[in-house]
Amino acid sequence: MTDPACGVAHGAPGEAPPGRVLVAVFDSPVAEVLLRWAPELGFRTVLLDPDPARDAGVRTLAGLPEDLADADVVVTDHHRAELGEVLRDALARRVRWVGVMGNPRHEGPHVAALAALGVPPEEVARVHRPIGLDIGSRAPAEIALSTLAGLLADRNGRSGGAAHGPR
Repeated sequence: MTDPACGVAHGAPGEAPPGRVLVAVFDSPVAEVLLRWAPELGFRTVLLDPDPARDAGVRTLAGLPEDLADADVVVTDHHRAELGEVLRDALARRVRWVGVMGNPRHEGPHVAALAALGVPPEEVARVHRPIGLDIGSRAPAEIALSTLAGLLADRNGRSGGAAHGPR
């Protein structure tokens, strides 16, 4: 019996991953890379940006289907004024996963923004920060790679850490 992963690595069609939607929030360099790479990994993608001056796919989560249980919401800019409202709406829709980019050494601005909107602390705690695997990401493509790798690990029921040491 051959390893199915080996066959896929050599071009054999693999098992289709379960349907997932990646909602990239805010038009940004990281969102651009996420939207470009995520379909290759089995994600349907949506760009959400409430700013009418930006050419986004949707303006609010209300523009998406009601059933977002398979959606991973990735906030790609934590400096935008709309941060709190977008996160509040995502948490109210009961999406599968919500994450915000940011430095883990500092409290994220989403915490105060959500508190100001009356979002209970247990709901604020559902927001993942930082997002992705800890690979020392700095550039937009690195952040997107780290984020997608973390979402893939989660989708596949894995921790995302190294499975073994050097061989």
